[in-house]
Amino acid sequence: MPSLRRPRAVIATVAALATTAVGVALLLSGCTEAPPVSTIGAIPFDKPLAVPPLALSTVSADGTRVFDLTANEGESRFLPGAATPTAGYNGAYLGPTLRASSGEKVEVHVHNKLTVTTTLHWHGMHLPAVADGGPHQPIAPGAERDPAWTIDQPAATLWYHPHPHGETAGQVARGLAGMFILDDPAERALPLPRNYGVDDIPVIVQDVAFDAQNRLVQRDGGFVGALGDQLLVDGTLHPFLDVTTDVVRLRLLNASPARVYNFAFSDNRAFAMIASDGGLLDASVPLDHIQLSPGERAEILVTMAPGEKVVLQSHKADLGTPGAAAGFAGSSGGSDQFDVLQLRASATLAHVGEVPQRLVPVPRLDPAAATHERQFSMNGTEINGHDMDMSRIDVVVALGDTEIWDIRNDMALPHSFHVHDEQFQLLDIAGAPPPPELSGWKDTIYLRPNTSYRLVLKFTDYADAKHPYMYHCHLLRHEDDGMMGQFLVVEPGTKIPTTTTMEDDNHDHH
Repeated sequence: MPSLRRPRAVIATVAALATTAVGVALLLSGCTEAPPVSTIGAIPFDKPLAVPPLALSTVSADGTRVFDLTANEGESRFLPGAATPTAGYNGAYLGPTLRASSGEKVEVHVHNKLTVTTTLHWHGMHLPAVADGGPHQPIAPGAERDPAWTIDQPAATLWYHPHPHGETAGQVARGLAGMFILDDPAERALPLPRNYGVDDIPVIVQDVAFDAQNRLVQRDGGFVGALGDQLLVDGTLHPFLDVTTDVVRLRLLNASPARVYNFAFSDNRAFAMIASDGGLLDASVPLDHIQLSPGERAEILVTMAPGEKVVLQSHKADLGTPGAAAGFAGSSGGSDQFDVLQLRASATLAHVGEVPQRLVPVPRLDPAAATHERQFSMNGTEINGHDMDMSRIDVVVALGDTEIWDIRNDMALPHSFHVHDEQFQLLDIAGAPPPPELSGWKDTIYLRPNTSYRLVLKFTDYADAKHPYMYHCHLLRHEDDGMMGQFLVVEPGTKIPTTTTMEDDNHDHH
Protein backbone atom coordinates (compact mmCIF):
# COMPACT_ATOMS: atom_id res chain seq x y z
CA MET A 1 0.00 0.00 0.00
CA PRO A 2 1.59 3.32 -1.00
CA SER A 3 2.56 5.69 1.77
CA LEU A 4 0.46 8.81 2.19
CA ARG A 5 2.76 10.53 4.65
CA ARG A 6 3.20 14.22 3.95
CA PRO A 7 6.63 15.79 3.65
CA ARG A 8 7.69 17.10 7.05
CA ALA A 9 8.10 20.62 5.66
CA VAL A 10 4.43 20.69 4.65
CA ILE A 11 3.28 19.50 8.06
CA ALA A 12 5.56 21.98 9.80
CA THR A 13 4.10 24.83 7.74
CA VAL A 14 0.54 23.76 8.52
CA ALA A 15 1.41 23.43 12.20
CA ALA A 16 2.99 26.86 12.38
CA LEU A 17 0.02 28.53 10.73
CA ALA A 18 -2.57 26.55 12.68
CA THR A 19 -1.46 27.93 16.04
CA THR A 20 -3.37 31.14 15.35
CA ALA A 21 -6.81 31.95 13.97
CA VAL A 22 -5.21 34.26 11.39
CA GLY A 23 -2.94 31.45 10.22
CA VAL A 24 -5.85 29.04 9.93
CA ALA A 25 -7.82 31.58 7.92
CA LEU A 26 -4.88 31.98 5.56
CA LEU A 27 -4.63 28.23 5.14
CA LEU A 28 -8.34 27.89 4.47
CA SER A 29 -8.26 30.64 1.86
CA GLY A 30 -5.94 28.52 -0.26
CA CYS A 31 -7.51 25.10 0.08
CA THR A 32 -10.63 23.42 -1.18
CA GLU A 33 -12.42 21.22 1.30
CA ALA A 34 -13.42 17.77 0.01
CA PRO A 35 -17.19 17.21 -0.06
CA PRO A 36 -18.48 15.27 2.94
CA VAL A 37 -18.83 11.51 2.64
CA SER A 38 -22.16 9.95 3.63
CA THR A 39 -23.24 6.33 3.30
CA ILE A 40 -26.38 6.81 5.42
CA GLY A 41 -29.20 4.90 3.75
CA ALA A 42 -26.95 3.63 0.95
CA ILE A 43 -25.63 0.39 2.51
CA PRO A 44 -27.33 -2.88 1.49
CA PHE A 45 -26.30 -4.79 4.66
CA ASP A 46 -25.90 -7.95 2.61
CA LYS A 47 -23.11 -9.75 4.50
CA PRO A 48 -23.25 -11.39 7.93
CA LEU A 49 -20.75 -9.90 10.35
CA ALA A 50 -17.58 -12.03 10.27
CA VAL A 51 -16.91 -12.07 14.01
CA PRO A 52 -13.20 -12.88 14.51
CA PRO A 53 -12.73 -16.34 16.02
CA LEU A 54 -11.38 -16.77 19.52
CA ALA A 55 -7.69 -17.58 19.34
CA LEU A 56 -6.75 -21.14 20.17
CA SER A 57 -4.43 -21.56 23.12
CA THR A 58 -2.73 -24.28 25.11
CA VAL A 59 -1.86 -24.35 28.80
CA SER A 60 1.67 -25.43 29.64
CA ALA A 61 2.70 -27.48 32.66
CA ASP A 62 3.37 -24.34 34.71
CA GLY A 63 -0.09 -22.93 33.91
CA THR A 64 1.00 -20.47 31.22
CA ARG A 65 -1.61 -19.86 28.53
CA VAL A 66 0.19 -19.93 25.17
CA PHE A 67 -1.06 -18.34 21.95
CA ASP A 68 0.41 -18.41 18.45
CA LEU A 69 0.09 -15.45 16.08
CA THR A 70 1.58 -15.31 12.59
CA ALA A 71 1.65 -12.01 10.69
CA ASN A 72 1.26 -12.83 7.01
CA GLU A 73 0.30 -11.42 3.64
CA GLY A 74 -3.04 -12.45 2.21
CA GLU A 75 -5.90 -11.70 -0.13
CA SER A 76 -9.43 -10.76 0.89
CA ARG A 77 -12.57 -10.62 -1.22
CA PHE A 78 -14.39 -7.50 -0.11
CA LEU A 79 -15.86 -6.64 -3.53
CA PRO A 80 -16.85 -8.54 -6.68
CA GLY A 81 -13.96 -9.11 -9.03
CA ALA A 82 -10.31 -9.03 -8.08
CA ALA A 83 -9.17 -9.97 -4.59
CA THR A 84 -7.71 -7.23 -2.39
CA PRO A 85 -4.10 -7.63 -1.16
CA THR A 86 -4.21 -7.47 2.65
CA ALA A 87 -2.36 -8.62 5.75
CA GLY A 88 -3.51 -10.31 8.93
CA TYR A 89 -2.67 -12.60 11.82
CA ASN A 90 -3.38 -16.31 11.30
CA GLY A 91 -5.41 -15.31 8.27
CA ALA A 92 -5.77 -12.86 5.41
CA TYR A 93 -7.19 -9.91 7.36
CA LEU A 94 -7.27 -8.87 11.04
CA GLY A 95 -6.51 -11.50 13.67
CA PRO A 96 -8.30 -13.76 16.14
CA THR A 97 -9.51 -12.45 19.49
CA LEU A 98 -7.18 -13.41 22.33
CA ARG A 99 -8.88 -13.98 25.68
CA ALA A 100 -7.30 -14.45 29.10
CA SER A 101 -8.15 -13.90 32.76
CA SER A 102 -6.64 -11.72 35.43
CA GLY A 103 -3.90 -13.63 37.23
CA GLU A 104 -3.02 -15.83 34.25
CA LYS A 105 0.46 -15.87 32.80
CA VAL A 106 0.32 -15.61 29.02
CA GLU A 107 2.92 -16.15 26.33
CA VAL A 108 2.43 -15.27 22.67
CA HIS A 109 4.59 -16.84 19.97
CA VAL A 110 4.68 -14.12 17.31
CA HIS A 111 5.95 -15.15 13.88
CA ASN A 112 6.66 -12.64 11.11
CA LYS A 113 5.97 -14.00 7.64
CA LEU A 114 5.61 -10.54 6.14
CA THR A 115 8.21 -9.18 3.73
CA VAL A 116 8.89 -6.23 6.07
CA THR A 117 9.95 -5.79 9.67
CA THR A 118 7.08 -5.43 12.14
CA THR A 119 6.40 -5.41 15.87
CA LEU A 120 3.37 -6.43 17.92
CA HIS A 121 2.17 -3.98 20.56
CA TRP A 122 -0.41 -4.88 23.22
CA HIS A 123 -2.42 -1.67 23.34
CA GLY A 124 -3.78 -0.97 26.83
CA MET A 125 -1.92 -3.83 28.49
CA HIS A 126 -0.03 -3.44 31.77
CA LEU A 127 3.15 -5.45 31.20
CA PRO A 128 6.97 -5.27 31.30
CA ALA A 129 8.52 -2.87 28.81
CA VAL A 130 10.48 -5.68 27.14
CA ALA A 131 7.15 -7.35 26.25
CA ASP A 132 5.35 -4.17 25.19
CA GLY A 133 6.05 -4.56 21.46
CA GLY A 134 7.07 -0.99 20.76
CA PRO A 135 9.57 0.13 18.14
CA HIS A 136 12.54 -1.18 20.18
CA GLN A 137 11.31 -4.77 19.77
CA PRO A 138 11.36 -5.30 15.98
CA ILE A 139 10.63 -8.67 14.40
CA ALA A 140 12.47 -9.10 11.11
CA PRO A 141 10.95 -11.06 8.21
CA GLY A 142 11.18 -14.75 9.02
CA ALA A 143 11.90 -14.11 12.71
CA GLU A 144 9.79 -14.55 15.81
CA ARG A 145 9.43 -13.16 19.31
CA ASP A 146 7.87 -14.72 22.40
CA PRO A 147 6.67 -12.04 24.86
CA ALA A 148 5.34 -13.34 28.18
CA TRP A 149 3.72 -11.59 31.13
CA THR A 150 1.12 -12.06 33.86
CA ILE A 151 -2.29 -10.44 33.42
CA ASP A 152 -2.55 -8.00 36.31
CA GLN A 153 -5.38 -5.59 35.53
CA PRO A 154 -9.18 -5.57 35.50
CA ALA A 155 -11.46 -7.05 32.85
CA ALA A 156 -11.23 -4.89 29.74
CA THR A 157 -11.38 -4.69 25.96
CA LEU A 158 -7.82 -4.22 24.67
CA TRP A 159 -6.30 -4.71 21.23
CA TYR A 160 -3.04 -5.52 19.47
CA HIS A 161 -1.40 -3.98 16.42
CA PRO A 162 2.05 -3.29 14.90
CA HIS A 163 4.20 -0.44 16.20
CA PRO A 164 7.30 -0.16 13.94
CA HIS A 165 8.76 3.33 14.02
CA GLY A 166 7.60 5.29 10.97
CA GLU A 167 5.58 2.42 9.48
CA THR A 168 2.66 1.86 11.86
CA ALA A 169 -0.14 3.51 9.84
CA GLY A 170 0.50 1.49 6.68
CA GLN A 171 0.64 -1.86 8.49
CA VAL A 172 -2.51 -1.22 10.52
CA ALA A 173 -4.35 0.00 7.42
CA ARG A 174 -3.57 -3.26 5.60
CA GLY A 175 -5.39 -5.22 8.31
CA LEU A 176 -2.86 -6.01 11.03
CA ALA A 177 -4.96 -5.66 14.18
CA GLY A 178 -6.98 -7.77 16.60
CA MET A 179 -8.80 -7.67 19.93
CA PHE A 180 -7.59 -8.91 23.31
CA ILE A 181 -10.33 -9.44 25.93
CA LEU A 182 -9.50 -9.69 29.63
CA ASP A 183 -11.82 -11.32 32.19
CA ASP A 184 -11.92 -11.17 35.97
CA PRO A 185 -14.20 -12.38 38.81
CA ALA A 186 -15.83 -8.98 39.37
CA GLU A 187 -16.95 -8.78 35.74
CA ARG A 188 -18.13 -12.41 35.73
CA ALA A 189 -20.30 -11.71 38.80
CA LEU A 190 -22.36 -9.10 36.92
CA PRO A 191 -25.46 -9.96 34.84
CA LEU A 192 -23.79 -8.99 31.56
CA PRO A 193 -23.93 -10.62 28.12
CA ARG A 194 -20.71 -12.61 27.72
CA ASN A 195 -21.44 -15.33 25.15
CA TYR A 196 -18.76 -14.35 22.64
CA GLY A 197 -20.06 -13.98 19.10
CA VAL A 198 -23.69 -14.35 20.21
CA ASP A 199 -24.53 -11.54 22.63
CA ASP A 200 -20.99 -10.24 23.26
CA ILE A 201 -19.71 -8.87 19.96
CA PRO A 202 -16.37 -7.30 18.96
CA VAL A 203 -16.99 -4.35 16.64
CA ILE A 204 -13.65 -3.43 15.03
CA VAL A 205 -14.28 -0.40 12.81
CA GLN A 206 -11.90 0.72 10.05
CA ASP A 207 -12.39 3.18 7.20
CA VAL A 208 -11.11 2.07 3.80
CA ALA A 209 -11.24 3.00 0.13
CA PHE A 210 -10.71 0.86 -2.96
CA ASP A 211 -9.30 1.69 -6.37
CA ALA A 212 -10.56 0.28 -9.68
CA GLN A 213 -8.51 -2.90 -9.12
CA ASN A 214 -10.00 -3.39 -5.61
CA ARG A 215 -6.71 -2.47 -3.95
CA LEU A 216 -6.83 -0.64 -0.64
CA VAL A 217 -6.15 3.08 -0.98
CA GLN A 218 -7.14 6.03 1.18
CA ARG A 219 -7.93 9.63 0.41
CA ASP A 220 -5.77 12.27 1.99
CA GLY A 221 -7.42 13.77 5.06
CA GLY A 222 -4.92 16.60 5.22
CA PHE A 223 -3.25 17.17 8.56
CA VAL A 224 -4.83 14.21 10.38
CA GLY A 225 -3.76 11.56 7.87
CA ALA A 226 -5.39 9.14 5.45
CA LEU A 227 -9.17 8.65 5.41
CA GLY A 228 -11.41 6.11 3.68
CA ASP A 229 -14.89 6.48 2.24
CA GLN A 230 -16.26 3.05 3.25
CA LEU A 231 -16.20 1.05 6.47
CA LEU A 232 -15.12 -2.46 7.33
CA VAL A 233 -16.47 -3.93 10.56
CA ASP A 234 -14.59 -7.03 11.69
CA GLY A 235 -13.26 -7.06 8.15
CA THR A 236 -16.80 -7.15 6.70
CA LEU A 237 -18.16 -4.68 4.15
CA HIS A 238 -21.87 -3.83 4.57
CA PRO A 239 -22.40 -6.10 7.60
CA PHE A 240 -25.49 -7.17 9.52
CA LEU A 241 -25.72 -8.98 12.85
CA ASP A 242 -28.51 -11.38 13.75
CA VAL A 243 -29.41 -10.62 17.37
CA THR A 244 -30.96 -13.41 19.44
CA THR A 245 -31.00 -11.83 22.92
CA ASP A 246 -32.88 -8.87 24.38
CA VAL A 247 -29.62 -7.16 25.38
CA VAL A 248 -26.47 -7.24 23.26
CA ARG A 249 -23.00 -6.11 24.30
CA LEU A 250 -20.97 -4.32 21.65
CA ARG A 251 -17.23 -3.88 22.21
CA LEU A 252 -16.50 -0.86 20.02
CA LEU A 253 -12.91 -0.40 18.82
CA ASN A 254 -11.79 2.45 16.59
CA ALA A 255 -8.99 0.71 14.68
CA SER A 256 -8.71 3.39 11.99
CA PRO A 257 -5.46 5.29 11.43
CA ALA A 258 -7.00 8.80 11.61
CA ARG A 259 -10.81 8.94 11.65
CA VAL A 260 -12.87 9.94 14.68
CA TYR A 261 -16.24 8.16 14.94
CA ASN A 262 -19.35 9.48 16.66
CA PHE A 263 -21.34 6.29 17.20
CA ALA A 264 -25.13 6.48 17.57
CA PHE A 265 -28.18 4.56 16.38
CA SER A 266 -30.42 5.34 13.44
CA ASP A 267 -33.45 5.87 15.72
CA ASN A 268 -31.40 7.86 18.29
CA ARG A 269 -32.14 5.25 20.95
CA ALA A 270 -30.33 5.41 24.24
CA PHE A 271 -27.81 2.75 25.21
CA ALA A 272 -25.74 2.07 28.32
CA MET A 273 -21.99 2.57 28.26
CA ILE A 274 -20.44 0.14 30.75
CA ALA A 275 -16.70 0.30 30.03
CA SER A 276 -13.99 2.51 28.58
CA ASP A 277 -10.45 1.67 27.45
CA GLY A 278 -9.21 0.14 30.71
CA GLY A 279 -12.31 -1.62 31.96
CA LEU A 280 -15.70 -1.30 33.58
CA LEU A 281 -17.03 1.98 34.92
CA ASP A 282 -18.41 2.19 38.45
CA ALA A 283 -21.90 2.77 37.02
CA SER A 284 -23.44 2.43 33.58
CA VAL A 285 -23.83 5.74 31.73
CA PRO A 286 -26.96 6.33 29.62
CA LEU A 287 -25.95 7.89 26.29
CA ASP A 288 -27.33 8.40 22.82
CA HIS A 289 -23.89 8.75 21.20
CA ILE A 290 -20.26 7.97 22.02
CA GLN A 291 -17.27 9.51 20.23
CA LEU A 292 -14.07 7.47 19.85
CA SER A 293 -10.78 8.60 18.36
CA PRO A 294 -8.26 6.09 16.93
CA GLY A 295 -7.29 3.50 19.52
CA GLU A 296 -10.15 4.23 21.94
CA ARG A 297 -12.64 1.56 23.02
CA ALA A 298 -16.06 1.53 24.66
CA GLU A 299 -18.36 -1.29 25.70
CA ILE A 300 -22.08 -0.56 25.33
CA LEU A 301 -25.27 -2.48 26.08
CA VAL A 302 -28.10 -2.16 23.55
CA THR A 303 -31.65 -3.27 24.38
CA MET A 304 -33.53 -4.86 21.47
CA ALA A 305 -37.19 -5.67 20.82
CA PRO A 306 -38.30 -8.80 18.91
CA GLY A 307 -38.28 -8.43 15.14
CA GLU A 308 -36.83 -4.91 14.99
CA LYS A 309 -33.95 -3.60 12.91
CA VAL A 310 -31.72 -0.71 13.86
CA VAL A 311 -28.46 0.59 12.39
CA LEU A 312 -25.34 1.55 14.30
CA GLN A 313 -24.12 4.69 12.57
CA SER A 314 -21.33 7.24 12.82
CA HIS A 315 -22.66 10.79 12.78
CA LYS A 316 -20.73 14.03 12.28
CA ALA A 317 -17.86 14.13 14.75
CA ASP A 318 -17.39 16.98 17.19
CA LEU A 319 -13.71 17.65 16.58
CA GLY A 320 -13.93 20.86 18.60
CA THR A 321 -12.18 22.84 15.86
CA PRO A 322 -13.28 26.41 16.53
CA GLY A 323 -13.92 29.43 14.38
CA ALA A 324 -11.74 29.77 11.32
CA ALA A 325 -10.57 26.16 11.58
CA ALA A 326 -14.03 24.78 10.80
CA GLY A 327 -12.89 23.92 7.28
CA PHE A 328 -10.27 21.65 8.75
CA ALA A 329 -12.99 19.77 10.63
CA GLY A 330 -14.48 18.90 7.26
CA SER A 331 -11.20 17.93 5.61
CA SER A 332 -10.35 15.87 8.72
CA GLY A 333 -13.48 13.75 8.26
CA GLY A 334 -15.55 15.47 10.91
CA SER A 335 -18.44 16.10 8.50
CA ASP A 336 -18.59 12.51 7.21
CA GLN A 337 -21.39 10.12 8.20
CA PHE A 338 -21.65 6.34 7.87
CA ASP A 339 -23.95 3.40 8.26
CA VAL A 340 -21.80 0.99 10.29
CA LEU A 341 -23.67 -2.19 11.27
CA GLN A 342 -27.30 -3.30 11.06
CA LEU A 343 -28.71 -5.17 14.06
CA ARG A 344 -31.53 -7.58 13.16
CA ALA A 345 -33.49 -8.91 16.11
CA SER A 346 -35.07 -12.36 15.88
CA ALA A 347 -38.82 -12.76 16.25
CA THR A 348 -38.22 -14.16 19.73
CA LEU A 349 -35.34 -13.08 21.94
CA ALA A 350 -33.71 -14.92 24.81
CA HIS A 351 -33.76 -12.95 28.04
CA VAL A 352 -30.26 -12.00 29.19
CA GLY A 353 -31.16 -9.70 32.06
CA GLU A 354 -31.63 -6.08 32.96
CA VAL A 355 -28.93 -3.52 32.27
CA PRO A 356 -27.12 -3.18 35.61
CA GLN A 357 -26.84 0.34 37.00
CA ARG A 358 -23.95 -0.36 39.37
CA LEU A 359 -20.91 -2.11 37.96
CA VAL A 360 -17.58 -2.28 39.82
CA PRO A 361 -15.88 0.14 42.20
CA VAL A 362 -13.19 2.11 40.38
CA PRO A 363 -10.40 3.05 42.80
CA ARG A 364 -9.45 6.67 42.36
CA LEU A 365 -5.85 7.78 42.07
CA ASP A 366 -5.07 10.61 44.47
CA PRO A 367 -3.63 13.65 42.66
CA ALA A 368 -2.44 15.00 46.02
CA ALA A 369 0.02 12.08 46.12
CA ALA A 370 1.66 13.15 42.85
CA THR A 371 5.43 13.59 43.03
CA HIS A 372 5.66 15.39 39.68
CA GLU A 373 3.42 17.38 37.37
CA ARG A 374 4.73 17.34 33.82
CA GLN A 375 3.60 19.32 30.80
CA PHE A 376 3.42 17.95 27.27
CA SER A 377 2.77 20.38 24.41
CA MET A 378 1.37 18.76 21.25
CA ASN A 379 2.19 20.94 18.26
CA GLY A 380 2.67 19.98 14.62
CA THR A 381 4.08 16.48 14.86
CA GLU A 382 6.27 17.28 17.84
CA ILE A 383 5.87 16.89 21.60
CA ASN A 384 7.53 19.62 23.66
CA GLY A 385 9.31 20.78 20.53
CA HIS A 386 10.94 17.40 19.77
CA ASP A 387 10.44 14.69 17.20
CA MET A 388 10.81 11.09 18.29
CA ASP A 389 14.44 10.02 18.74
CA MET A 390 14.96 6.32 19.38
CA SER A 391 18.16 7.13 21.30
CA ARG A 392 16.65 9.79 23.60
CA ILE A 393 14.77 9.15 26.83
CA ASP A 394 12.34 12.02 27.38
CA VAL A 395 10.94 11.17 30.82
CA VAL A 396 12.21 9.04 33.72
CA VAL A 397 9.75 8.10 36.46
CA ALA A 398 10.29 6.18 39.68
CA LEU A 399 8.48 2.92 40.30
CA GLY A 400 5.58 3.45 42.69
CA ASP A 401 5.24 7.18 41.96
CA THR A 402 2.00 8.93 41.09
CA GLU A 403 2.32 11.75 38.54
CA ILE A 404 0.08 14.32 36.90
CA TRP A 405 0.59 14.81 33.18
CA ASP A 406 -0.82 18.00 31.66
CA ILE A 407 -1.36 17.27 27.97
CA ARG A 408 -1.91 20.41 25.91
CA ASN A 409 -3.02 20.51 22.30
CA ASP A 410 -1.48 23.84 21.37
CA MET A 411 -2.98 23.87 17.86
CA ALA A 412 -6.31 24.64 16.20
CA LEU A 413 -6.19 21.12 14.73
CA PRO A 414 -6.84 17.64 16.20
CA HIS A 415 -4.49 15.37 18.13
CA SER A 416 -4.82 12.48 20.57
CA PHE A 417 -2.64 11.03 23.32
CA HIS A 418 -1.86 7.40 24.18
CA VAL A 419 0.30 6.11 27.04
CA HIS A 420 1.80 2.62 27.03
CA ASP A 421 1.69 0.30 30.07
CA GLU A 422 -0.37 2.31 32.56
CA GLN A 423 -4.04 3.24 32.42
CA PHE A 424 -4.72 6.80 33.55
CA GLN A 425 -7.61 8.74 35.01
CA LEU A 426 -8.70 12.09 33.65
CA LEU A 427 -8.66 14.87 36.25
CA ASP A 428 -10.04 17.71 34.18
CA ILE A 429 -10.49 19.13 30.69
CA ALA A 430 -9.59 22.81 30.50
CA GLY A 431 -10.15 22.93 34.24
CA ALA A 432 -13.62 21.33 34.14
CA PRO A 433 -14.46 17.84 35.46
CA PRO A 434 -14.61 15.14 32.75
CA PRO A 435 -18.03 13.81 31.67
CA PRO A 436 -19.11 10.41 33.10
CA GLU A 437 -18.09 8.49 29.97
CA LEU A 438 -14.49 9.67 30.52
CA SER A 439 -14.45 9.00 34.26
CA GLY A 440 -13.00 5.48 34.14
CA TRP A 441 -9.64 3.98 33.23
CA LYS A 442 -8.25 5.28 29.94
CA ASP A 443 -5.10 4.80 27.88
CA THR A 444 -6.04 6.98 24.89
CA ILE A 445 -7.78 10.36 24.82
CA TYR A 446 -8.86 12.66 22.00
CA LEU A 447 -7.36 16.15 22.35
CA ARG A 448 -9.66 18.94 21.27
CA PRO A 449 -7.80 21.86 19.67
CA ASN A 450 -6.35 24.48 22.00
CA THR A 451 -7.36 22.49 25.07
CA SER A 452 -5.54 21.10 28.12
CA TYR A 453 -6.17 17.64 29.62
CA ARG A 454 -4.75 16.73 33.03
CA LEU A 455 -4.16 13.02 33.64
CA VAL A 456 -3.12 11.19 36.78
CA LEU A 457 -1.08 7.98 36.50
CA LYS A 458 0.58 5.61 38.96
CA PHE A 459 3.57 3.60 37.78
CA THR A 460 3.52 0.11 39.27
CA ASP A 461 5.09 -3.35 39.11
CA TYR A 462 7.68 -3.04 36.33
CA ALA A 463 11.01 -1.21 36.51
CA ASP A 464 13.52 -1.45 33.67
CA ALA A 465 16.41 0.96 33.11
CA LYS A 466 17.02 -0.34 29.57
CA HIS A 467 13.66 -0.78 27.85
CA PRO A 468 11.42 2.28 27.40
CA TYR A 469 7.68 2.67 27.01
CA MET A 470 6.11 5.13 24.55
CA TYR A 471 3.65 7.99 24.71
CA HIS A 472 2.40 9.45 21.46
CA CYS A 473 -0.39 10.81 19.31
CA HIS A 474 -2.56 7.93 18.09
CA LEU A 475 -3.38 9.64 14.82
CA LEU A 476 -1.01 7.22 13.16
CA ARG A 477 0.43 9.60 10.56
CA HIS A 478 1.46 11.87 13.42
CA GLU A 479 3.00 8.94 15.29
CA ASP A 480 4.90 7.85 12.19
CA ASP A 481 6.12 11.39 11.56
CA GLY A 482 7.67 11.64 15.01
CA MET A 483 4.94 12.72 17.46
CA MET A 484 6.15 10.31 20.12
CA GLY A 485 8.31 10.28 23.21
CA GLN A 486 9.89 7.64 25.43
CA PHE A 487 9.80 7.11 29.17
CA LEU A 488 11.59 4.76 31.52
CA VAL A 489 10.20 3.41 34.78
CA VAL A 490 13.12 2.78 37.14
CA GLU A 491 13.71 1.74 40.73
CA PRO A 492 13.66 4.73 43.11
CA GLY A 493 17.05 6.40 43.29
CA THR A 494 18.22 5.18 39.87
CA LYS A 495 19.93 7.96 37.93
CA ILE A 496 19.26 7.84 34.20
CA PRO A 497 20.47 10.72 32.00
CA THR A 498 17.92 11.64 29.34
CA THR A 499 20.63 11.31 26.69
CA THR A 500 21.03 7.61 27.43
CA THR A 501 21.37 5.63 24.20
CA MET A 502 18.62 3.07 23.69
CA GLU A 503 19.44 0.29 21.26
CA ASP A 504 16.96 -1.93 19.46
CA ASP A 505 16.35 -5.15 21.35
CA ASN A 506 17.04 -7.39 18.39
CA HIS A 507 16.92 -10.74 20.15
CA ASP A 508 14.82 -12.35 17.45
CA HIS A 509 15.31 -16.02 16.77
CA HIS A 510 14.21 -18.50 14.17
